[in-house]
Amino acid sequence: MLRPLSLCLLLALPAAAQALCTSDDVPQPAAVLERFISADCLECWRDPAAPRAGSDTIALDWIVPGLKGEDAPLSAVASRDAAERLRSLRIAPPERSSSVTSRRQGDPAPLRLAQGQAFNDYVGTSMELKEHAGDAWRAWLLLVEQLPAGIEGSPVARNLVRNVFRPDWTKTVGRAPGRLAETRPMQIHEGARPERLRLVAVLQDGRGHIRAISQTECR
Repeated sequence: MLRPLSLCLLLALPAAAQALCTSDDVPQPAAVLERFISADCLECWRDPAAPRAGSDTIALDWIVPGLKGEDAPLSAVASRDAAERLRSLRIAPPERSSSVTSRRQGDPAPLRLAQGQAFNDYVGTSMELKEHAGDAWRAWLLLVEQLPAGIEGSPVARNLVRNVFRPDWTKTVGRAPGRLAETRPMQIHEGARPERLRLVAVLQDGRGHIRAISQTECR
């Protein structure tokens, strides 16, 4: 059986014989709307007043672990990474739900994403930043499940965050300008449908400004 790293190399790198989902020729959104829902609050998932993304915005949906633990109605899709994301945004965990919209600054940085076919509960992924100019970068690579409106009563389509990878691109000492790249497998959590999985990445520079919001499409 292929080890996860071998699987990632097989599936995530571009190859003529391997159909890939990539961010090539996919316009970057100008903003990202992040919706946070407590795992305790099923009615928040079904709230008809849920914030909606504009035409130039991508929505991301995070389920924050609740006080009820595994007894929470949304515990099956809750993520500890959601709490870490809230800390990075300096937002307190919501009792019910909260949202924040952040806009990309300047011209989009050339951040390329690619994902391979699902295999043995993993999907191969790659992320590459070209011409990074030696800056310190903070990247969030998100494996999301695209859910149409109506799933479990949701009034809006959602990009449910299923897994997260954060590369260490913050070190600038001794690093020459050029290419930054990561290739790795990401686990598909139980219950996610592989055909609905896509990658989204949010990239911030050393000043905390969002410089790229990349996403894959399967064509």
